[in-house]
Amino acid sequence: MLKVYGRRNSSNVQKVLWCCAEIGVPFERVDMGREFGGNREPVYLAMNPNALVPTIVEDDGFTLWESNAIVRYLARRYASSGLYPEELKAVALCEQWMDWQLHSLNEAFTPLFHGLVRESVEKRNLELIEKSRGDTQRHLAMLDRHLHDSRYVAGEVFSVADIPVGIYAYRWYTFDALQRDPLPALERWYVELQQRAAYRETVMVGLA
Repeated sequence: MLKVYGRRNSSNVQKVLWCCAEIGVPFERVDMGREFGGNREPVYLAMNPNALVPTIVEDDGFTLWESNAIVRYLARRYASSGLYPEELKAVALCEQWMDWQLHSLNEAFTPLFHGLVRESVEKRNLELIEKSRGDTQRHLAMLDRHLHDSRYVAGEVFSVADIPVGIYAYRWYTFDALQRDPLPALERWYVELQQRAAYRETVMVGLA
């Protein structure tokens, strides 16, 4: 059985769990990282020298880390799921938005999340949090404009491109009392995601 190493509340682990749930592939999750520790122990470092989560290990010993790479691999491994497109341009769009999540949206959003969830109230840097909120709003507005002409992130069908970005939609809309400018296309897409059982079970599990 596939093993997934990582804690359930990690956004990067959630990508993998959501993907597995959409595909229907059984897995065993092993708590790892942050409050559980273990990710800097020699046994784990032998699997993932980057010391982060998630990591997957298959029955034949194949090991893979980096969340978006894992999502792409699983979607292609279980091609019948339809999560990974066949047409070259559709593939390129998926990878474009998955890279954007890693290098743009994640960088914008992380200080906001850490400031409001990971830091104690007395240690919060409000100026940094507000900058992060504004940067995230700006990036999500770009996605909103794209979604005006596209049902899902990479076209008219749900795909691997929706998974990394969809994690952030839940977190963005779950913060209480956060100033958010209206993003109607993004909100429409987020409502569609919430109708997916796999999303509710693996992503909508709280922020802590």
